[in-house]
Amino acid sequence: MNALSLDIAGLKAAYAAGSLTPAALAEEIITRTADDPHRVWIARLPDDAIRAYAQALEGKDPASLPLYGIPFAIKDNIDLAGVPTTAGCREYAYTPERNAFVIQRLIDAGAIPIGKTNLDQFATGLNGTRSPWGACRNAFGPEYISGGSSSGSAVAVAKGYCSFALGTDTAGSGRVPAAFNNLVGHKPSLGWLSATGLVPACRSLDTLSVFALTAEDAEAVMTAAAGYDEADAFSRPVLGHGFDFGSAAAFRVGIPKAEQLAFFGNAEAERLYREAVARIESLGGVGVEFDLQPFLDTAKLLYEGPWVAERYAAIREFFDAHPEAPLPVIREIVGGSKRWSAADAYEYGYRLKAYKRTCDAILATVDCVLMPTAGTIYTISELEADPIRLNSNLGYYTNFMNLLDYAATAVPAGFQSDGLPFGVTLFAQRDQDGPLLRLAARMQRAAVETTGATGLPLPADGSPNRLPSGQVRVAVCGAHLSGLPLNGQLTTRGGRLVTAVQSAPEYKFYALPGGPPYRPGMVRVAEDGGSIEMEIWELPAREFGSFVAGIPAPLGIGMVKLTDGGWVQGFVCEAAATKGAEDITALGGWRAYLDRV
Repeated sequence: MNALSLDIAGLKAAYAAGSLTPAALAEEIITRTADDPHRVWIARLPDDAIRAYAQALEGKDPASLPLYGIPFAIKDNIDLAGVPTTAGCREYAYTPERNAFVIQRLIDAGAIPIGKTNLDQFATGLNGTRSPWGACRNAFGPEYISGGSSSGSAVAVAKGYCSFALGTDTAGSGRVPAAFNNLVGHKPSLGWLSATGLVPACRSLDTLSVFALTAEDAEAVMTAAAGYDEADAFSRPVLGHGFDFGSAAAFRVGIPKAEQLAFFGNAEAERLYREAVARIESLGGVGVEFDLQPFLDTAKLLYEGPWVAERYAAIREFFDAHPEAPLPVIREIVGGSKRWSAADAYEYGYRLKAYKRTCDAILATVDCVLMPTAGTIYTISELEADPIRLNSNLGYYTNFMNLLDYAATAVPAGFQSDGLPFGVTLFAQRDQDGPLLRLAARMQRAAVETTGATGLPLPADGSPNRLPSGQVRVAVCGAHLSGLPLNGQLTTRGGRLVTAVQSAPEYKFYALPGGPPYRPGMVRVAEDGGSIEMEIWELPAREFGSFVAGIPAPLGIGMVKLTDGGWVQGFVCEAAATKGAEDITALGGWRAYLDRV
């Protein structure tokens, strides 16, 4: 079983075929994690506890649980019942009686927890060296940093100890470790993953994150874990995304101006990023250069503004009672936040509002943005010798993301000549998690051939687990066509043209009296019908009701049959309204009629 890949699709197939059982997998994981040379774990579960989780699945149908028998690791600032939560500080530790909301959802879905992972203390850092349990070592080169603060979670997946792991992300902690360990790291839209049972860093910005071997696996985990939690005041419903640029043949991708990119002397990283830009363009991305400066200005607010005081607020009682317990670098960061006043918080809040308006306007011109995840990587000794400045360098491309309420996916993008991984990040407006993960899947398969540091090949493409689209498709045949007078009723609601189509040859097409705007009517008939030119548009379901409400009689929305035999919602007309109307079926479409008149 040494060559067993822990990718989710592969494990599910093995369970379905009967060639693997959760009990057998548990023994394999126990063997793999017997030693810990990379300092992955703060508390790997006892062998019998892992076996008990596996045994609880006996007799259950593998198809009945979306994560049946899938092993996972948990960053040790997230609660697992009966196991101490340390947040990387022994003096802070407590033992929760209940699982965190997301942990419970994963276990209910059939997943098997393996242990609690190492992290930068109190999730403060992007490097993985700030831990009393020792600096977590990179899965590819133990003298290099793993990235943080979700250090152990990333390395656990990269080394093949589990299929996925939970991290957290405030300033990049769910993305930087993914880049350094050849993984996908998904930072969800804020509020999609409940923070109940999480020791916060900055509660208003934090989100749990997912490390996975593939983007498809990350989407499978998100599908099981995401959900509204009434107990979490920051929780939000999982809304559907907009245009699925991740699956599209053509989409717009933002590329920062070359002079605004920073690689801190790492020519290899610069080369790999250029290759990633060419790669996304080969997949259909149309590059749109944009000004990164407003995003960089926003990033400075996180550690050069009062948000750092949220880190103090998160552990205030403990920090004041035990001022010597945190590591010196953590003590310096958290303790220094006391200088910020309430007035400062308001002032910087106003700045953030202004920056967000500017950044949102830039994002409105593209479907997503492609950037490096981190400009370079450091050795553990380099980072420990200059912890503040080098850690700041690691956050150059990440620190603004949660402040601006964006979703992001870190994806592998190849290897430096020394064998160390390099990664890029795709980001977009909130709720675009599905498209980001689907584009990440295409990017990953075009860039690398193996998963994590396992040396095992990427599994077969595809996963049945899909985040909800939240989109509705509607076929239009008249004044709502592209460029015509009523098309704005679609575009102002976020509508996007999907494709041009033809109806089945079963419709009569009429120019209705009245106007402007002039409108046609389509009526399905039993004989003597024709095929009519149409466009299929896609718009958010939350906008569909207001769109339909604006359609005047005798028109309405019904089901329209297409030439391929499929059906789509589209414009139809009451047959009675065609009395006295001009039959223009022979013209085959509304544009042809307009050309005639």
